[in-house]
Amino acid sequence: MERVAPRYLLRCVLSILLLCVAGEARVWGGDDPTPLRTRGPLRQSTENPRYFADAENRVLYLTGSHSWENFQDVTQVFDYPAYLDRISALHHNFIRLWAHESMQSDGGWLMHPPSRENQIAPLPYLRTGPGTALDGGPRVDLTRFNPDYFERLRARVRQAGQRGFYVSVMFFQGFSVVTPEAWKSHPLNGRNNTNGIDGDADRDGTGKEVHRSPVPLVLQVQEAYVRHVLETLHDLDNVLYEVVNEAIPESVLWQYHFIRFIKQYEQEHHYAPHPVGMTFFQLGEFGGGDNATLFDSPADWISPGGYTQYARNPPVADGRKVMLLDTDHIHGIGGDQDFVWESFFRGYNPIYMDPLSALHELTIGEPVLNEPQHERARGAMGESRRWAARLDLRRVTPQGELASTGYCLADSGQEYLVYIPAERSLPQGPESRISRPVTVNLTDAAGLFTVEWIDLDERAVLQMESIEGGGERLLTVPVRAAALLHLTRQN
Repeated sequence: MERVAPRYLLRCVLSILLLCVAGEARVWGGDDPTPLRTRGPLRQSTENPRYFADAENRVLYLTGSHSWENFQDVTQVFDYPAYLDRISALHHNFIRLWAHESMQSDGGWLMHPPSRENQIAPLPYLRTGPGTALDGGPRVDLTRFNPDYFERLRARVRQAGQRGFYVSVMFFQGFSVVTPEAWKSHPLNGRNNTNGIDGDADRDGTGKEVHRSPVPLVLQVQEAYVRHVLETLHDLDNVLYEVVNEAIPESVLWQYHFIRFIKQYEQEHHYAPHPVGMTFFQLGEFGGGDNATLFDSPADWISPGGYTQYARNPPVADGRKVMLLDTDHIHGIGGDQDFVWESFFRGYNPIYMDPLSALHELTIGEPVLNEPQHERARGAMGESRRWAARLDLRRVTPQGELASTGYCLADSGQEYLVYIPAERSLPQGPESRISRPVTVNLTDAAGLFTVEWIDLDERAVLQMESIEGGGERLLTVPVRAAALLHLTRQN
């Protein structure tokens, strides 16, 4: 690292400290006056804590697709309006808005376009120089925020809110510090900034310290950036926050610090509190972080990980935290409609790491390219959201023991929704419509119930009939595809 004059370093430190104490009262002249269609900020529901409630105390089920480049451009200029059009048509209501700390990326998660060095834009800091960064461009000034970054951030969150989407805003990116190649393009690499600040305290060629135990100057830079994001978005009701995507397991205390920091800053500045989340660690199931630290955190919501625990037949969400079950932390890229429906019926809010049209290579348990499977998952999120809106989520809870499939959402005595996975082992062809049974325990539910069958492949109601409660009832599933059985008590 180049030697920096003490007076110059002191001036940089003072500039950062001024940023730390100065709030910004800003009028966003580019704001579209179209009102948001969301009614937040969200908070954990007291009636059914598996979900958030909005300002009108409506219990909300969140679900939707997210993709790596929906905020900063990496491999190409991202068509954000087309993205919103697509997921709006699918009836989603949640976006995880990605952030990349690095100045440059090789697009390593994609097979097409081919991996190459890509400039990431916009960056949160201005590239003013003097001096040249390791990627050949001007060095960044960590005391000067880039207006384009924060204007785009606000605009994209607002545009999403105008379409009815809640947006989780990511502050930091775990994969930006863990390898020498990633660290070469990080603003906190001492050779990339004009401020004489280097996050690599142990000089091992990586920046893991900045997500583990940053030195005071680095922490001040991080806090100033977080403050500026909060000041940019504090008046928008469709915002959630996420500290970092898949940080190293040693990041727990650093993440706890920022969860508390965000909550305290909102309180001190009389901002409405927005939910703050903590998500899975790098390689967690294979020797990394423990999900228990997410449950023990001061976060309002979490995204746990682990293919063996959550990819199929997940345990029932217990309501300690609102849980956004993200395929990103389970498959990398993967999951299908079964994942969505199973998660929904166990009290989760399933969200999908969506490659959109890109060929990809980050998968666990799934083929590299399986677009029909992705599309079925996208559709299932929208359909499950329609059912969540139809049910009374203040009263409906997972009660899998009431159905032979193990998947039942019930308001006992009043309403039951049962998920029946597709029968994959039956022969194909029109002559193969073989009936299969499902049982529902209505022992504690007296009265007459309307029976509704829904074919999830055709998205069609098949038939309606009535049955008497008061015992265990055996019904014949009229379709080989995945289906729903809906029982409602007649008045």
